[in-house]
Parts: sequence; structure tokens; C-alpha cells
Amino acid sequence: MSRFDGLKLHDCYVTAAVRCAPPENRPTRSEFARCQPYLEQEVRILRNATVVVALGALAWEAFLRAWSATDHEVPARRPRFRHGAFVELAPTILLGSYHPSQRNTSTGLLTEAMFDAIFQQARSWLEEPSPREAGSGGSFRRESSG
Repeated sequence: MSRFDGLKLHDCYVTAAVRCAPPENRPTRSEFARCQPYLEQEVRILRNATVVVALGALAWEAFLRAWSATDHEVPARRPRFRHGAFVELAPTILLGSYHPSQRNTSTGLLTEAMFDAIFQQARSWLEEPSPREAGSGGSFRRESSG
């Protein structure tokens, strides 16, 4: 992806919990800690974000840490990550997806249909701002037709 590839993002901002490519693509705790202030600053700046899609459990946890560190409320019973899980963190919904790593996609843990369903769900929340109960969390499932 580059700014010259002809693709355009609308209603979207892309960020990362770790901003470098660590050895063996496995970030350390210290790398997460060094990058956390950047994520926290983005949470402060993007205060009108409606949906945040966390790509993987590490991104889910990093976002919850940043959310809490920026004086937002995180439920006392910390929401657990799983593909399709979501939690309302008013005014934002945190939506989880397995990370689209080569390991996850080549083993079938994450299929193209599953990944598409995550972004279809996110888009539906952007288009219909309140299709869920306030304060709710849970998961959605989309059955495959093939």
C-alpha cells in the first residue's frame, strides 16, 4: 500500500500498536511500551472515532490500555479478545479481528470472508450509529454460504 496506489480511504484512519518491524515480526513488551504514547496521542486526537478495528489480541490490549490511559472508562470486567468480539466504549466501538498474518491466513484461521465480515460490520455501525444497545458487548457471526 502506498499513497500512489490509486486507493482511497474514507472514514478511516490506520494506526499500529507497534510502529516498527521487529525481528522475526514479534514485537517485545518494551517495543509496545515505547510506542504506547503515540497510540494514546492518537486516541486523544481521534475523539470522534465511531469504530476501532483491532487486528489481533495484541492490538486489542494495546487499544484498551491507550483508552484507559486517556481517561476513558474501560469496563471493570475487561473485555476478552476473539474474532468478531466487540465492546462499546462510548462513543467508540472496539471490534476485534484475527490479525491478517500469513500464519493466520494460510492455516485458515482467518479467511477472506471472515475478514470482509469484520469490515462490513464496522461499516454498518458507521452507517447506522445505534444498532446495538448502549453499553453492550458481544460478538457477531456471519455464516458462510460456501
